[in-house]
Amino acid sequence: MRSGAWIRGLLVAMAVGLVATACGESDGGGGGGGGGNRQITGLNILVGTAPGGGFDQTARTAAKVMEDAKLARNVEVQNLPGAGNTIALQRLVNEKGNGKVMQQMGLGLVGGVYTNKSKATIDQTTPVARLTEEPEIVVVNKDSPYQSFDQLLTAWKADPGKLAVGGGSAPGGPDHLAPMLIAQTAGIDPKQVNFVSYDGGGELLAAVLGNQVAFGVTGVGETKDQIDSGEIRALAVTSAEKAPNLDTPTLKEQGVDLEFTNWRGWVAAPELSEDDKQALIDLATSMHDSQGWKDALTQNGWTDAFMVGEEYATFLKAENQRVGDVLGQLGLA
Repeated sequence: MRSGAWIRGLLVAMAVGLVATACGESDGGGGGGGGGNRQITGLNILVGTAPGGGFDQTARTAAKVMEDAKLARNVEVQNLPGAGNTIALQRLVNEKGNGKVMQQMGLGLVGGVYTNKSKATIDQTTPVARLTEEPEIVVVNKDSPYQSFDQLLTAWKADPGKLAVGGGSAPGGPDHLAPMLIAQTAGIDPKQVNFVSYDGGGELLAAVLGNQVAFGVTGVGETKDQIDSGEIRALAVTSAEKAPNLDTPTLKEQGVDLEFTNWRGWVAAPELSEDDKQALIDLATSMHDSQGWKDALTQNGWTDAFMVGEEYATFLKAENQRVGDVLGQLGLA
């Protein structure tokens, strides 16, 4: 790997945003973008991880916001975990022309396509919206002997294989890329890292709380409640600045020259009609503009990273190349 600055340049666009959207029949007047009174019925939001993780949290939050704002009715969140989110992706790709099914996705799916050699790919889908981004956070059990990131890093350098690091994503996802890049930047060979993959942030938190791993790396929003309650301790965040509502130092403040952010968004089925595609973009825009979503961003520590349509499609293509480059250097793609 090259310098920390190079890594930041390679990963600067990786922002965490995860969202649910809806498309379907109109229950009442008006269509139109972003501000109409059109209400969508019967959206199925696919989530490629088990309940409790960041994708699941974002999808369920978005579904509630949409229903509360009367933008949608009967929104279903369906978990199809496994294979780095690509089981859900294959289901989505099989739903050609279906404007009522979406996938909650993000950086984890981009990497999962590579590491699982998925036949279904993101470029087969219909891009709708990028919604959020957030940093990753390094956490330990409240009873961990590591009181600071410096103490953890010292022990990790001494014996990289001994300290298991858990992540709530499959290899290639943000919870995997972040510790690998932290290790590389800190002078640890990523190939010596003992990474344990869990199916979503919920399973990872259980592993951290149960002392099954020495430390975990995951999204800030997935750990906030446990940090606030004192069940786990936060040692570092991967963003350029401290995360909102958390007095946790950044990696750079602790001598590791790395910035890394995860993003989440929506993609829809292939071969949608222009009307169905626009309806999804309109829904995403209306949800993004709602007070309920603004409140959710604040409550979960998510950063607004809204982007739709062709701009988002261009972003996805760039991310696909960036992640492929990183995984190639780690020997995973």
